[in-house]
Amino acid sequence: MKNNLIIILTLLPLWCGAQVKQTIAYTDYMAQVRNKNLVYAAEKLNIPIADADVQAAKVFNDPTLSFEYANNDDHKMQMGQGYSVELSKTFSPGKLRARTNLAQCEKELTAALLDDFFRHLRAEATVAYLEAIKQTHLFELKFNSYLSIYNLAKADSIKFTLGKITEVDALQSRLEAGVSYNEVLQAKSDLYHAYAALNLPLGQFHADTLYVPVGTLEMSNRTFSQSNLLSTALNHRSDLVAALKNVEVAQKALRLTRRERNVDFDIALGYNYNTEVRNELAPAPKFSGITLGMSIPLKFSNFNKGVVHSAQNKALQAQEQYQQAELEVQTEVMQNYNAYLSLCSQVERFKTGMLEKAETVIKGKIYSYNRGETSLLEVLDAQRTYNDVQALYIETLFNHASSLVSLEQSVGIWDLEI
Repeated sequence: MKNNLIIILTLLPLWCGAQVKQTIAYTDYMAQVRNKNLVYAAEKLNIPIADADVQAAKVFNDPTLSFEYANNDDHKMQMGQGYSVELSKTFSPGKLRARTNLAQCEKELTAALLDDFFRHLRAEATVAYLEAIKQTHLFELKFNSYLSIYNLAKADSIKFTLGKITEVDALQSRLEAGVSYNEVLQAKSDLYHAYAALNLPLGQFHADTLYVPVGTLEMSNRTFSQSNLLSTALNHRSDLVAALKNVEVAQKALRLTRRERNVDFDIALGYNYNTEVRNELAPAPKFSGITLGMSIPLKFSNFNKGVVHSAQNKALQAQEQYQQAELEVQTEVMQNYNAYLSLCSQVERFKTGMLEKAETVIKGKIYSYNRGETSLLEVLDAQRTYNDVQALYIETLFNHASSLVSLEQSVGIWDLEI
């Protein structure tokens, strides 16, 4: 068997060229996904952006300093000159705090959205990792099937030489070996596609390296409490946290809208200095004065409450969206929970005799064929049945593991080990 394996590996085309296979454990893979994924790195920049927005929201109205000079025809009429300086500032009661509170709430929403983004990224990367493991098993299955038929074809060639079987039977076994070899090539292509896909979540591409996952599709069945799953999802799932935070943002935006309608007022403090008036008709000594004033706009525009009504409806809309999100989460959790239970049962059915029976049948058919007690067609039919059962088992294991990923993703927990 080892010699056959060496022969087949030599015959297989070098799909990967000079690529080096590098094994990577699941924990290491997920650590690199967290640290190197480019889209996640871009999303994380939203946090410092939100911090900057909070700082920008704290900007207050700048004071205004103005200077004025007056010359009352002093050169000809000697009416004197005047100098004045004024410091004024616009006050907006309640607006600064409302803007700051809104920006802070939006920052918390950004953090919740980032957590939810990673929740999806983590699940997608895990499924890609499981897909690579699945394709590895399928390739091994196709390869072992080919070895079995290849050895059968070699034996049939000897039998034909000895005159024990007809040329047609020997030709058919060689033909079946060729068909099986093509299936190996397709499985190899699918395998390397799965390996290459592992690079995308890592945010990198190495033309000379392929990452090979280390792990198994077999996961022990977990026991979950339906009520605990629902409670955990409603309390901790990141998209629900974001939806609830969005309600708060809408309420803060409504409060800011109302504060923006508050009347702004200006307070000004001025100092005036006038030089001596030397005009003979109306002489006056030099003097200075202080002015204090306030200006208040007449906010007739506040009679139009369209902006307020819009903000109120957005707040109601956010509340309705949160309730809808809760319903969707509960439905998703129950669907994934039921799917997981079903796949647990399917895996158990395979382990209660289906795999052993399929293996027993193919071994028995090959033994009988070598003794001349059964036909080649029966052997090939048993081989196909065995391959189908094994492939279905591998696919079921993959679906079982993926359903656990989906269940934990929908609940908002994560304790997977592969």
